[in-house]
Amino acid sequence: MLIYQYLKPADFKEVPPPTALHPLVAEKKNELIALAADKGINVVITQDFRSIEEQDALYEKGRTAEGNIVTHAKGGESYHNFGLAIDFALMSVDGQVIWDMNYDGNGNSRDDWMEVVKIAKDLGFEWGGDWTQFKDYPHLQMDFGLSIWELQRGKRPPEAER
Repeated sequence: MLIYQYLKPADFKEVPPPTALHPLVAEKKNELIALAADKGINVVITQDFRSIEEQDALYEKGRTAEGNIVTHAKGGESYHNFGLAIDFALMSVDGQVIWDMNYDGNGNSRDDWMEVVKIAKDLGFEWGGDWTQFKDYPHLQMDFGLSIWELQRGKRPPEAER
């Protein structure tokens, strides 16, 4: 049984698909990088906006394509597809991009990863590491109170929301 058979035409709104990060998410991404740098932590944004085609290709990893499963979201099912999510990693002191959650490159006896997560949460991001099902530790998103279902049906956060 398809959910679409229960939807009325009013449930769909024709809007162009996003092609970049939402302006507030982009602004907060830049703030995150700057605030982390102030603490001696180099943040690398490994993904931000992702097209539906890119999402589908990522979804195929560990399924029909080589690699490990890295997402459970098909194209159109990820906040990345709506410009509302970023993924991050750290750059080590020797210039390597790393996903080591225990790394302490700034030498303050605290995990740099969790310092970045705290900054991100203070900026309004939700962290994928807090999810109960599939933990996505590099993932940060701002959903503006909108579900994927709503986004798929054309709802968008206001451009000027702050």
